[in-house]
Amino acid sequence: MAKKNIDTVSLIDTFAEFKETKSIDAATMVSVLEESFRSVIAKMFGSDDNYDVIVNPAKGDCEIYRNRVVVADDKVVDNNREISLSEARKIASDYEEGEDVSERIDFTKFGRRAILNLRQTLAGKILELEHDALYNKYKDKVGEVVSAEVYQVWKSETLLVDDEGNELMLPKHQQIPGDFFHKGDIVRSVVYKVDNANNNPKIYLSRTAPEFLQRLLEAEVPEINDGLITVRKIARIPGERAKIAVESYDDRIDPVGACVGVKGRRVHGIVRELHNENLDVINYTSNINLFMQRALSPATVSSIVLDEENKMAQVYLKPKEVSLAIGRGGLNIKLAGMITGYNIDVFREADDNEPQEDDIYLDEFTDEIDTWVVEALKSAGYQTARQILAVPREELADQADLELDTIDDVVRILNEEFEKE
Repeated sequence: MAKKNIDTVSLIDTFAEFKETKSIDAATMVSVLEESFRSVIAKMFGSDDNYDVIVNPAKGDCEIYRNRVVVADDKVVDNNREISLSEARKIASDYEEGEDVSERIDFTKFGRRAILNLRQTLAGKILELEHDALYNKYKDKVGEVVSAEVYQVWKSETLLVDDEGNELMLPKHQQIPGDFFHKGDIVRSVVYKVDNANNNPKIYLSRTAPEFLQRLLEAEVPEINDGLITVRKIARIPGERAKIAVESYDDRIDPVGACVGVKGRRVHGIVRELHNENLDVINYTSNINLFMQRALSPATVSSIVLDEENKMAQVYLKPKEVSLAIGRGGLNIKLAGMITGYNIDVFREADDNEPQEDDIYLDEFTDEIDTWVVEALKSAGYQTARQILAVPREELADQADLELDTIDDVVRILNEEFEKE
């Protein structure tokens, strides 16, 4: 019985360990090992076509045979392809010129350089297989939720590993404000992007993408998973608030009620996962006027003027409804714009019970008030001085995201202007 070569066996054992951890099938293992041997042989002799490489994964060994033609003793030109008659008859006494001799080769006799080249070639092919396996596993998982363990936390990103030890990246800008991870934590994220530049796959995860919220909803609301309710649109300001537009083609199903659940039980788990991100679920409609009214809830809209070509909307509300439409820090109106796709401007309707007064647009105060302050107030839905003066200072600061001292300066300047008159 032929004695196994230690170096050859160690190479097979090394690949067997890789096969076990990476779930590489036996056929692929045989192919890679054979290809690695042939690659080294071809480098040494210029060709491998007169060699037979037989890999037996069941036995854990590999046999290499060199095929040469028998020629007269003084006619040998290429020792790799030809064997002299006298040498052939040492193998078997009945060989004649012109016959083929198949001789088993001890690969280690090719020298240390050949063994080193074989190890390097095999390692390179194993790495390629690892990259291919990782890419093939995740390329069709974009948009799916995965759970992975935190391995290392850096300032700009967090490294996670899946159950097979593959590395996944969760960039800081794809993390929810308030995310704070420790090594060993199990984190749920959605597969956001898969790059494969230079056959070096990179898997990027996200917890801020709308798809993450949608997958969580599908897991918690059976009617969505069963196709009875469709999530039409999602707008998120991660960690703060989100609006979800849902629709059902079955009149017997209330899509909003089904998503929220009794006492909000169906969204409680999602809210905790998203660090108390408030979820507003609204009914979707293709009627943009009605959809915008629903998107601006809890405010009650008086009227809307749409510019569909430029995606602009002028929304008119009673004074007491304006703050509801804008929301804390302007979140409600921002999300309404995101989910409808319109740039929304809010206007207060005049109260018929109050006397009309001359008013002044905020743009006329840019000599006394910083432009960025004016723009912040306008973004919050305030266009004129009278509108500003009619709202409590704390509410203004909250809606425009400005300091109280800044609001006090603005109010003082506006009051002084009317006192002049």
